[in-house]
Amino acid sequence: MAKPKAPRQTLNSYTVRPINKTVKAGDCVLMRPSEPGKPSYVAKIERIEADSRGANVKVHVRWYYRPEESIGGRRQFHGSKEVFLSDHHDVQSADTVEGKCTVHTFRGYSKLDAVGNDDFFCRFEYNSTTGSFNPDRVAVYCKCEMPYNPDDLMVQCEGCNDWFHPACIDMSAEEAERLDHFFCESCSPEGQKKLENLHTVSRQLDTKVETKRRRR
Repeated sequence: MAKPKAPRQTLNSYTVRPINKTVKAGDCVLMRPSEPGKPSYVAKIERIEADSRGANVKVHVRWYYRPEESIGGRRQFHGSKEVFLSDHHDVQSADTVEGKCTVHTFRGYSKLDAVGNDDFFCRFEYNSTTGSFNPDRVAVYCKCEMPYNPDDLMVQCEGCNDWFHPACIDMSAEEAERLDHFFCESCSPEGQKKLENLHTVSRQLDTKVETKRRRR
């Protein structure tokens, strides 16, 4: 006859002795990777359990995936500290927790004055089976129509409020940082003139087409 499993108890918190840090449900933590040299895994603790003696402590976690761990891999607009909240749940020894970290919202991360080693941000939930994201689309900016990467320098047009990468507007990062005001080509006087000229040419072409049609 199989020996019944000893009942386990839920802990409100647990102090990880190797790092002398107390963790609890809801905390985001760094966890020991499976291979040396790899970056620490990022996870959110959902529950902490121990046996009846308070030993053999386990943490129930929900993993955050780094972009390179996702099916599509890392893309240009992914930030260096970006992670995705996945649907991958797991149980690990509490002693594999290496430290605590903070996973900010995208907006909160963008407002940080300084980014520390333990700061991350999340703007997507990730389905580890299908490789799909929620939301499946985000706002795009600049001529290149790419989502915002908070690691990249961008300048905002005072006319249309769109954001632009310096390289996409033939400007160096140093020049962009020295700007007091910026108007994109569409909103600047020169840009307005170019648009007006394009519209004039377009109207002339439309007139010629209509004239040719009439002659037929």
